[in-house]
Amino acid sequence: MKDIFSKCLLTGSTIFLTFFLLAFISPVWSQGDTDKTIPTDDTSIASGEELFTANCKVCHTVHEQVIGPALKNVYDRKSVEWILNYVPDAQKVIDSGDEYAAQLFEQFNGILMTPFPNLDEPGILNILAYIQSETIKGPPPPVVELVTADATGSEAKSGSFSSLFSSMYLVVLFVALLIVLVLILIVLFTLIKTLTQYLTFQKDLSGDELEDLEQSLNPMEFTRKPAFIWVIAFLITAIVLKGSLDNLFIIGVQQDYAPTQPIAYSHKVHAGDFKIECQYCHTGVAISKNANIPSANICMNCHSSITKITGETEQSEEIQKIYDAIEQDKPIEWIRVHNLPDLAYFNHAQHYKVGGLECEECHGLVEEMEVVRQQENLTMGWCVDCHRTQDVNTKGNAYYDHLVELHNAKSEELLKVEDIGGLECSKCHY
Repeated sequence: MKDIFSKCLLTGSTIFLTFFLLAFISPVWSQGDTDKTIPTDDTSIASGEELFTANCKVCHTVHEQVIGPALKNVYDRKSVEWILNYVPDAQKVIDSGDEYAAQLFEQFNGILMTPFPNLDEPGILNILAYIQSETIKGPPPPVVELVTADATGSEAKSGSFSSLFSSMYLVVLFVALLIVLVLILIVLFTLIKTLTQYLTFQKDLSGDELEDLEQSLNPMEFTRKPAFIWVIAFLITAIVLKGSLDNLFIIGVQQDYAPTQPIAYSHKVHAGDFKIECQYCHTGVAISKNANIPSANICMNCHSSITKITGETEQSEEIQKIYDAIEQDKPIEWIRVHNLPDLAYFNHAQHYKVGGLECEECHGLVEEMEVVRQQENLTMGWCVDCHRTQDVNTKGNAYYDHLVELHNAKSEELLKVEDIGGLECSKCHY
């Protein structure tokens, strides 16, 4: 009897203890799983900005409506929990009968937000952290672009003068020297003529002396002298040699190359007017050696929505080419603009993601180009000059701590790319 009573007591105690632990621990676990607070630390905001740029910026901005609504104070319009459900699959929320989701769908002409199943909960919360940070900052002030007037009175961007000066410097210098040389020759011939006349009429010279004087002061006789011929031959040889070397150095250089593309795509409209980020179309720039050329599907991410917004039933001839490529399952044969020789290695991710360079530093103001052209010459000298002047961003990166310590011990300048092996041949040629 005691054994039965002891077993019952033990069993009851076990059940009671189990329910007690579940009742005590479950709320703690549940609280950890459902912590939907928007983070405010700088790391989360920076991560959110990167995710926002890569996934959201084509259709949304924080303060202005674009294809989708402005996201300012979006977390006040609906709960964070609702946003966490809506972003990965908007259609699922609409199908559930959510009135607000259905209202958004109708308000924006039946355009369904692109699903983002790859965005997990921490990623969405980081995006909200960035949106919250930008909401608090407020809209950016309008940018006033400084312009200067050129010689014809037309407006030109500040900074264009230096580019024009560098390209025209040698021509202007050559013309100036040529003018000075002509003036010197005119003065010399005038002096020779005056001196000849003076000696002829003022001095009592014999016939032989007068003949010698005329020969010595005759410009044509001077050109027949060996010293003059040697100088002219040297100058001609130097000019020919310099021109040949210059032409050899520009073999393969395609500066200002702007090929006609199979589709008349305007970067000025897309990157300039609509402010589409380069990374949206050139998706590999931060993760790959190549920035990669976008596929037709990336084009249709926007153009399928634009058709619904405008209500157009017919596409332009250029847009129709995109549809034709998709229907025929053929890639658009874009022509590469920026080419490097096979002997040179260049990694976009290393320069953009690690080095922190902006696209325009190598490609120029693409957002102002109707037809994209090669802005820089992309020669080895151009790359080396950049490595000599570019600072290395060592802040917050323990990898560079020892290098910075060694560098600061012998130099007061900031650490440059050349100081970490940026001028070694094997960095680009191997």
